[in-house]
Amino acid sequence: MNDEIGRRLRDAAEAHEPNRARILARVERGAADPNVRHRTPSIARSWPRAAIVGLIAAATLATGGLAAAVAAIGGAQSPPATAPTPTVPSRTVPSPTVTSAPTPSTRTTTTGPAPTTTSRSVRPTPPAGSRVSDGPLWSEGSLDVHSTIYWAQNNLTLKTTEPLTSLTAELRVAQTGGVRNTGNWQTLPSDDFTVTVQESGGALLYRWALKPGRTVPAGQHEFAVQYNHATGVRKVKRDSYHVHAQSSGRSVAVWGGFASPR
Repeated sequence: MNDEIGRRLRDAAEAHEPNRARILARVERGAADPNVRHRTPSIARSWPRAAIVGLIAAATLATGGLAAAVAAIGGAQSPPATAPTPTVPSRTVPSPTVTSAPTPSTRTTTTGPAPTTTSRSVRPTPPAGSRVSDGPLWSEGSLDVHSTIYWAQNNLTLKTTEPLTSLTAELRVAQTGGVRNTGNWQTLPSDDFTVTVQESGGALLYRWALKPGRTVPAGQHEFAVQYNHATGVRKVKRDSYHVHAQSSGRSVAVWGGFASPR
């Protein structure tokens, strides 16, 4: 084993070729530099330059041979172990929790969702002396909740369980001061009626007359009149409606007044 190591050292020393020219140049530059000062006499100043150069060359050969020997011996050894790669612990990202928005509860009837609240949340009490139903016909008069101190709307609701072959509806708005017509409408087709508005007996009289050959189908229908009035809360106790109709060959009639919503 020792003979083998020695042989490798000799081979490495013989194969090594140090760069002598570069080493000698660096030594000469250092010796010639006048800025280099020494507190104590150095070996370089006391020995002749030729001796210094010879020592440096010998040291270079020895150092180069030793380095080559170490490299040769190291070639037979295992390479240094690579630094282990740090293990990064895996992090599990939790899945986001999805919470569905609560569904608002809805009341339903046998025919579908409950109808929206109308402008009359409480049914008004019909004025005294009214006849709100007759045969298949039923009626209700009320002041619209969107009325203001300058403007108002009176609503007439008619329900019939049978088709009507004749219908005349009259709505009277008492002249309480500054009452002026601003419009009217109905849920039935406009072409089925002749509509007139006039002042009569100290009131605005709105009149709907069903045209000959037309029919009012069974169901609920609305008639409304709109008007301006003097500033303030207007009373509707003097307003009234009257309806005449025919159904199945007989005449029916309903009448009453308009009540303010509660």
